[in-house]
Amino acid sequence: MESRAKAMGHAIHPTLIVFPLGLLATAVIFDILYLITDRTGFQVSAAYTIAAGVIGGLVAAVFGLIDWRAIPAGTRAKRVGATHGLGNVVVVVLFAISWLLRLGADNWEPNAGALICSFAGIVLAGFTGWLGGELVERLGMSVSDDAGVNAPSSLSRRPRARGA
Repeated sequence: MESRAKAMGHAIHPTLIVFPLGLLATAVIFDILYLITDRTGFQVSAAYTIAAGVIGGLVAAVFGLIDWRAIPAGTRAKRVGATHGLGNVVVVVLFAISWLLRLGADNWEPNAGALICSFAGIVLAGFTGWLGGELVERLGMSVSDDAGVNAPSSLSRRPRARGA
């Protein structure tokens, strides 16, 4: 089933999710580096990276919702997609809480609650990312009807050759 929200022949949602996922994972790395080194700067970097990741996650979610609504009701793909989407909402909320807990601190220093939210968020993001992979790779969601190993470029107007 092809994606409903596309740009230049490719689904928008899977293109966008790499940004918030990468940003939020990087924020956790900055938190770990801050805990190990106690060097100022890592916690500030984590806070800004979380903010960008949360915004990116919200943007990606809009396109994911558009695609999810097109999945036929009563299917495993619809259920997996709902779990994937709701799980990612929880991920974004956990990181937003982490950011808010840092907001009032000196130099964005994370307290235990902020760190727990970030670490729980990245673990959950790993699971929801796996569910996203299940949607595409196992259930064929967001895969072009003309996909194949010899399919022409998505930018061309040529259909896939028979038997490709």
